[in-house]
Amino acid sequence: MVERRVAVVIEDDGDVRLALTEALRRSGFAVHSAASGAKGLGSVREHSPDIVVIDSGLPDFDGFEASRRIRTFSDAYVIMVSGRADEADALMAFEAGADDYLTKPVRPRELRARARAMFRRPRSIRYVGAGHHPSPAPSGTSEAKTLPADPFDFVHRGLSLHEGTRRVVIDGAPVALTRSQFDILLVLMENGRTVQTKADLVRRLRNEPYSTDSFVSAGEERAVEVQLSSLRKRLGDSSRRPRWVETVHGVGYRMTP
Repeated sequence: MVERRVAVVIEDDGDVRLALTEALRRSGFAVHSAASGAKGLGSVREHSPDIVVIDSGLPDFDGFEASRRIRTFSDAYVIMVSGRADEADALMAFEAGADDYLTKPVRPRELRARARAMFRRPRSIRYVGAGHHPSPAPSGTSEAKTLPADPFDFVHRGLSLHEGTRRVVIDGAPVALTRSQFDILLVLMENGRTVQTKADLVRRLRNEPYSTDSFVSAGEERAVEVQLSSLRKRLGDSSRRPRWVETVHGVGYRMTP
C-alpha cells in the first residue's frame, strides 16, 4: 500500500482553510490544518509534512516568519498564499524560504498543479540558517564548468555548487538557498554562457525536458523573475554589475564571462 503524503495548511480564515484543505485532500494528501502560526508550527513538527501551505497574514505572527521558522527544522515544500500580488511580497516569501507564491483567491486546480510540479523535484536539501550575504568574490575560472577532481560539480568565480548534496558555497562560506533558487542556479551553471529563457527555467523547475513545447504562462515567467531576483540577493550579486548571473535583456539569463 502506498503511504499517503502529508500536508499542513496554516490559514486563519476558516472558509479559505477549508477550501485549501479540500483541494489537497482531493490530491490524495492527509491534511492537518491550523488557524495560527504557533499552532501551525506545532503541526509541522508533529506530522513532518511533505508540503505546507501558509497564509502570509496570520493572527500571531506572519507567514514569512512562520516560513523562516519552519526552515530551521523541516525540508517540506512551502507554498505561501497571499491576498497581495506585489512583487515585494513575493520576494519576501522566497527570501523566507518559500518554494512558491500564490495570490488569493487560490484556484484549487492551480494549487494541485503547483504541488505536483514540486514533487517532481529532489527533496534533499540542507538548511543552514539565514541567508548568507558574502563580500564580492574574486575572479576565478572564466566559465562555469565541470571539475571531476573537485568536490563540487561546478565552480565559477568563487561560486561552487554540488548537485548531489545540493550545497552552494562562496569562497568556502555556505549559502542557504531555497529549492527553487538552487534549481535555477544549477541550470544556469550547467549551461554557462548559453542563454536560458524564462520559459526554459520554468520547464526545468517542472522537471520537464528542454524539448517539450508545454505551455508556460506569463505568471510562471514572472515568478521566475522574482526567484532570480531573490537568488541574486542570496548570493550578494548585482543585476547592474553582475559577478555571476547576467541578464540578457529581452531573452533570458546566463552566467557571466
